[in-house]
Amino acid sequence: MMPSSATVPASLILREEDLARLPASERIRYRLVGAERRYHANDNIAEFIQAGELEELKAEVQAKMAEVLKALVIDTQSDHNTQDTAKRVAKMFIEEVFRGRYQPMPSVTEFPNVSRLNELMIVGPISVRSACSHHMCPILGKIWIGILPNEHSNLIGLSKYARVADWIMSRPQIQEEAVIMLADTLQARVKPDGLAIVMEADHFCMHWRGVKDSDSAMTNSVMRGAFLQDANLRREFLSLLPGRRERA
Repeated sequence: MMPSSATVPASLILREEDLARLPASERIRYRLVGAERRYHANDNIAEFIQAGELEELKAEVQAKMAEVLKALVIDTQSDHNTQDTAKRVAKMFIEEVFRGRYQPMPSVTEFPNVSRLNELMIVGPISVRSACSHHMCPILGKIWIGILPNEHSNLIGLSKYARVADWIMSRPQIQEEAVIMLADTLQARVKPDGLAIVMEADHFCMHWRGVKDSDSAMTNSVMRGAFLQDANLRREFLSLLPGRRERA
């Protein structure tokens, strides 16, 4: 996929053979810039990655991580605990904790609302894992999703809510933006009259560093449509959340 001359100055357009000689990260970035697409930490860039490039990218990350360990004055040659750390971290970033950046959205089967369901549905708690884009520390939490469908809504299976949430959360980001991104994705797929999401999470950048407060957590919500307009519906949803922590 070569960028068009309309998006990249002629002096910067590369031939395929020149592009092929670049590291995978540079090829992917070249396509993103050529398409004028953002590639922030919480963006999905799967459509700009070609076959085999994730393995190349993983090798690049491994090499860079080895340099980080070297800069930290860690002897990875004689220390048996860190000899393969760079390789493990690269695999973890690309295939696990940040895979929501590099993999396309999971398949979500939609069903017509044949029974014309129009009552409140709540899905959760869904356990989610993410990472703070400020310090790359873990974010561990739970999500509750409220749906008020209409006769034209697309219904999706319960497990699909968890898959979409995991895909969104498996990226470096801040919690506030992650919840909005999940809401936008579900709104587009389900098309309900109302959508509500609550996320409650522990941030290890608070537990592990800085103030080192082990009791703090963050809760935020997004309310759309009927949940935003109808205070009674909003109260009903919030009162029915199962497994929600009670805090003094």
